[in-house]
Amino acid sequence: MPRDPTPVAAAEPFVSAEYPGTPSGVRDALCKVRSGLVALRTGEEERFSAELVLAEALNNIVEHALSGLQNPAFRLSLKRSQDGVLVEIRDRGRPMPANSPPLGQAPTLFVDVADLPEGGFGWFLIRELARDLEYERIAGENVLSFRLAIHHSEPA
Repeated sequence: MPRDPTPVAAAEPFVSAEYPGTPSGVRDALCKVRSGLVALRTGEEERFSAELVLAEALNNIVEHALSGLQNPAFRLSLKRSQDGVLVEIRDRGRPMPANSPPLGQAPTLFVDVADLPEGGFGWFLIRELARDLEYERIAGENVLSFRLAIHHSEPA
């Protein structure tokens, strides 16, 4: 996980589970994340940004790293910190090309509607909305971690 110099004292993950590496597994994970962020009393816009980043990252993992594997799965962990929410995603799928997350270029939108790209926004959005992005390949496992700079309150 990204290093947090001032972690919340003894903060346990508010999401920590393994999910099937399928579109329905991504949906289940995002529902759990939303519930956890609501419990932390984050704002609606911050929840939307968090869900967008996680949906892009998780869908990329399912589509590219885990596609075609038997019993694909990913593990998701989110933990409160002083500077937002720390996210860690682990999977045993194929490594990222060149062992590095794509740069994610801003798409060109000033073209005819018929020439607009269908995809390619994912890594651009992830890099725009996430902080302290790190990727490692450790003992056959992909580890993607980042920080979401969102505010939260103590749960009621």
